[in-house]
Amino acid sequence: MAVASLAVAGCNRGILDPVGPVALAEKQILVNSTAIMLAIIIPTMIATVAFAWWFRRGNSKATYRPDWEYSGAIEMVVWAIPAMTIMLLGGITWIGSHDLDPARPLKSNVPALKVEVVSLDWKWLFIYPDQGIATVNQLVVPAGTPVSFRLTSATVWNSFFVPQMGTMIYTMPRMTTRLNLQADKQGVYDGLSTQFSGDGFPGMQFKVQALPADQFAMWAQGSKGAGPALDARNYAALSKPSSYVKPITYGAVVPGLFDAIVADKAPQLHLPQAAPPANKNSAVPAGG
Repeated sequence: MAVASLAVAGCNRGILDPVGPVALAEKQILVNSTAIMLAIIIPTMIATVAFAWWFRRGNSKATYRPDWEYSGAIEMVVWAIPAMTIMLLGGITWIGSHDLDPARPLKSNVPALKVEVVSLDWKWLFIYPDQGIATVNQLVVPAGTPVSFRLTSATVWNSFFVPQMGTMIYTMPRMTTRLNLQADKQGVYDGLSTQFSGDGFPGMQFKVQALPADQFAMWAQGSKGAGPALDARNYAALSKPSSYVKPITYGAVVPGLFDAIVADKAPQLHLPQAAPPANKNSAVPAGG
């Protein structure tokens, strides 16, 4: 246990180093479940050694009972303790599965940031519908603000997971899943897919950058219109299989792209065009 404690103390990444309320609650469930199970495992291991030592061949104090077959007290202990353990684990699972429902919005006085997530071969596309921008393999969020995700896949099944923020969830073609997370601490965190999806799977990783709210607003404003537009042509190029893709920022996104990807109609989309200027020389039909 001392060695395990030192090993855990040395960890500063992953599920044992939560940065948000969801991951913190999941870590607590993991700790509580482990403690409950150790209440059986440790006494059982001690009892195994103790019984072997006491009933060894050379112990003349041990009573030899070849006709023994039943003890009510032993039966009660053998059945009661596992039953209590199952009840406790079941209670933790029941409460946690409701409190940490991925689709359940997080309680906060700050409005949630909307992010639409699309898993591709083999990269992640993040669309900010309210900001009108998008990124690839880079998720930028404001620290202390809930993030409301809508997720889908443009290819095969994948799984979206930021260990320090909590809750892995699947992305599936022509389906939408929902997830609510939050990063309370500023920093850069690792994100990945945990569902094998082909040759380029090892490179399907991304970074989550949690910024102060004012810096996030500046980043979103500075990104708008600064990069290429994510229209049908660029999306078609992006959707081609590629791995270890460096972060990309799109300064404009065709409206309704996420819903079109879910409906498998993304290549038909185009950015809206400005209305052509009116022809001053054109005559207006009578009665028009």
